[in-house]
Amino acid sequence: MDDLTTTRAMIIDLDGVLWLGDTPLPGLHEFFALLRRRQIRFILVSNNATTTAQTVQAKLRRMGVEVGPEEILTSSAATAVYLRDLFPPGARIYVVGEAPLKEALTSIGFLLADRAENVQAVIGSLDRQVTYQMLTEASLAIRAGALFLGTNGDVTYPTERGLAPGSGALLAALQAASGRTPTIVGKPEPYVYAQALARLGASPEDTLALGDRLETDILGGQRAGLKAAIVLTGVTRREDLENSPIRPDWVFEGLPDVCRALDGVSR
Repeated sequence: MDDLTTTRAMIIDLDGVLWLGDTPLPGLHEFFALLRRRQIRFILVSNNATTTAQTVQAKLRRMGVEVGPEEILTSSAATAVYLRDLFPPGARIYVVGEAPLKEALTSIGFLLADRAENVQAVIGSLDRQVTYQMLTEASLAIRAGALFLGTNGDVTYPTERGLAPGSGALLAALQAASGRTPTIVGKPEPYVYAQALARLGASPEDTLALGDRLETDILGGQRAGLKAAIVLTGVTRREDLENSPIRPDWVFEGLPDVCRALDGVSR
């Protein structure tokens, strides 16, 4: 991919790229119109395991953009698919996580355990109702030999009051208690990118990763063999680029500049 005009498919982050909170970012409608017009296939990939494809679809619809649920991949759905390739339906899974993750697992036939006994896998994720007993059962299951997975390693997530503990913070507690390191399914690890590329039917060489976080969106895309572009409408600021070893292939102020690059229009 010499320039963005040769892009055939895209793996796109959500918060900080398409919207901030409930506010669509400038250029949102033009961006999706261009993707449809140019027939650029895309998957919207979120590390957020507390949301569903339907929730994302509804949010974009409220913003005036229509996407299909098949064009959305969350880390909870990716984790369920990852486990489906390892265990048969009926396997007992212990979950530290919220309803969307649990629904993704039960929808493909897994059983949710409430105790550590006979558990084949433990999944750690953001759970805003976590209790000490839940962490205890999860740790006991991991120590007994259960597979240890994390939906994503993000140690914080943004709230109106500042950064709150994220999935990675709970994973750190389980890791300290069990002595085991989790396998992470979401960004920046390769598993979620492999699933996205499979859905797209695309090769890494023809696919662009677009995000706002160097350490997840950009690093993950590059690890998967994709070119990666960052927008400065989310977490990353221009001064962060100067201090980071992670180097995106393109840097854009926002979606309008991405659109111009995809169309081959200079500013």
